[in-house]
Amino acid sequence: MFVSSGIISMQPPLKSANAKPFPFSSSSFCPSSSSSSISIPLKNPSLIRQHSTALRWSGVANFSKDLNKHQNKEVIAVTPQLYDYILANVREPQILRELREETSGMRGSQMQVSPDQAQLLAMLVQVLGAQWCIEVGVYTGYSSLAVALVLPESGRLVACERDANCLAIAKRYYQRAGVLDK
Repeated sequence: MFVSSGIISMQPPLKSANAKPFPFSSSSFCPSSSSSSISIPLKNPSLIRQHSTALRWSGVANFSKDLNKHQNKEVIAVTPQLYDYILANVREPQILRELREETSGMRGSQMQVSPDQAQLLAMLVQVLGAQWCIEVGVYTGYSSLAVALVLPESGRLVACERDANCLAIAKRYYQRAGVLDK
């Protein structure tokens, strides 16, 4: 079953003739067998998440099947070791890595999405065949740049940011990546 624009279909979405190939490396989500692995003991292995946030904390997990019991929530810590592992193994173009590193020392850097979240957003844009995207609250443009990189040439991104300094950084990276015209 596929969902696109609120429509449920049993057919996969059609591939856009203008769609760009995914700009991230073709390496697997998993590390190669030569990579060393880490082991982190967890209280409840069923709560393992496949992504992290810039704050190194995951969101809400372990939802109750009863929709009226929203109090049954747990926050799962993403350890520094796990976050470093995720950063080392996520597919991130060089331009995004440079922007992330520049932004990491800024005030409010916790607002930036993590590389794995940006990768998910970019993948969703491609899978849905999106032509238009909007982002309200761009900060320095990390997630909007990830989206712009996968939009087709005819695609458009509306990115809104009220802080002129942050917007200037975002525009500089849009220019460097060649997506300022989107």
